[in-house]
Amino acid sequence: MTLRHARRLGGVTAAAIAAGLLTAPGAFAADTAPAVLGTSQGTDYRADACDSTTDPSWVGRTTNGPTLNAKVTGTGARFGVWDETTGAQDPVFTGAVQAYGQQAKVAVPGLVDGHGYAWHAWAVQDQQTSAPSADCHFRVDTTSPTVTVSSPDFPAGGTATKYAGQKGAFVLTTADPAPAGGKASGVACVRYGFGNLGVGGCDSSDAVKPGADGTVTVDLKVLNWGTNILNVQVMDKAGNVGGASYTFYAPSNPNPPQALGDVDGDGVPDILLPDSAGNLQIISGGSASTVPTATIPANWSPNRNSWTNVQVVHRGWDDSHAPMDDLLMHEGGSRALYFSSNQDYGSFTGGLRSVARPKACQNASGTATSCPGGYASDWRKADQLALIGSLNDSTVSSLVTVEEGNLWLFADPGFSYELESARQLTTTGDWAGYDLIAPGPDAAGNLALWARDRATGDLHAYPVPKKADGTFDFSALADPKANVVATGFTTAAYPTLGSSGDGDGDGAPDLWAVTADRHLVTFSGWSAPKDLGALR
Repeated sequence: MTLRHARRLGGVTAAAIAAGLLTAPGAFAADTAPAVLGTSQGTDYRADACDSTTDPSWVGRTTNGPTLNAKVTGTGARFGVWDETTGAQDPVFTGAVQAYGQQAKVAVPGLVDGHGYAWHAWAVQDQQTSAPSADCHFRVDTTSPTVTVSSPDFPAGGTATKYAGQKGAFVLTTADPAPAGGKASGVACVRYGFGNLGVGGCDSSDAVKPGADGTVTVDLKVLNWGTNILNVQVMDKAGNVGGASYTFYAPSNPNPPQALGDVDGDGVPDILLPDSAGNLQIISGGSASTVPTATIPANWSPNRNSWTNVQVVHRGWDDSHAPMDDLLMHEGGSRALYFSSNQDYGSFTGGLRSVARPKACQNASGTATSCPGGYASDWRKADQLALIGSLNDSTVSSLVTVEEGNLWLFADPGFSYELESARQLTTTGDWAGYDLIAPGPDAAGNLALWARDRATGDLHAYPVPKKADGTFDFSALADPKANVVATGFTTAAYPTLGSSGDGDGDGAPDLWAVTADRHLVTFSGWSAPKDLGALR
């Protein structure tokens, strides 16, 4: 036994008797040291430095002080705590408690911020006391860290150099003040976001670690025109939390980029695909990788669980907000078709609203007629959706569906896709084996529809030209077997096939595909495949 242990052990038996811990005799080895579990902060139990090779952990602000734990074979335990910063030989705390299920624990109040402490425990039973456990160590930090925010692109109270919808640099400057005569644990991470940050630690997806100088610069897309608030939370290594809010003004862009197929407001069409966790990824059609520019959470889907089985189409917007695609969404067999207005650069925080099914029908030539027998009053028969483009020189796209093997056109969409008419384009039922793909209008306003024959892998392109009177000619859709433009697009090679418009900026629409092993492949038109890598 060391001299230090000997001094600490003196008088402990008498103190234990006074505390009422020594009860009837029991089987106990007087020289058996208890096994120490470690210090804790709240319910976060951590095995701390009980040897010479482990750095002591930091304990932050607690209601009653850190909790010390010991596993013992007796009926109780006694604890002693020493201040290693001052080096005093007398303990700053002693306490005796009974053990339950071989575990004894005690809270230690009144410790000094910034100081380091050593402690050990003795097991007691009857009039016997074990040898002390090995010394354990911890450090105390009860001072919250600080963070300040600045931005050269969106200065607080100044004139912004960028617009809403664009990315700006935000500089987060952190510090963890050390108390007089003590040490601080140091900043562990910062979290940030334009909404409520909620509960989270340094393992959160929105957490970053500052550099050695305590600063970190993050590039964030500003999603709303007008006043914005960036919330920042900083956490030190002891778990103490500080925070700041940064308020700034983001002007609207007087000349925003416009591109059908663009969801996030950068003027480039986007590919929307679910990830392996059911979240919806927004991937730029001009990207060289599968890294999404944004992700819409799985619980924001129509079924509140996953986007995996939800067909999402986008190719146009109404004039009530910025020129970015709205979404139409339908899950196979569902009675509901949902619409989401895009007013926040692809975040879609405005929620969903249902789209009513038109009650009036037209024939293939556009003449009003009675709806055929079996015409559904809801969307449960819609096997596929495609937004083909505008029929009236607006930016709101008309919807094409496959229902019982026939094509239906839902034209005259207005604000929030309040569809007015249902036009049956085919009556032969031959479209059941085809995957619809909507490439979007060309520069002259002519429309088209592409389709993949699932049985052969042939790709078809059906022109829907604009006639002299401003109407469109849908006659090419009468025979789905016509107009083969490419082969080899089998369902085995490419289970998913789609188009978001002109992804490479050459003025012509492009195809994209997902392979059987979930790689995203983009094409120039429908040739020159480029593998962007595995999807998340």
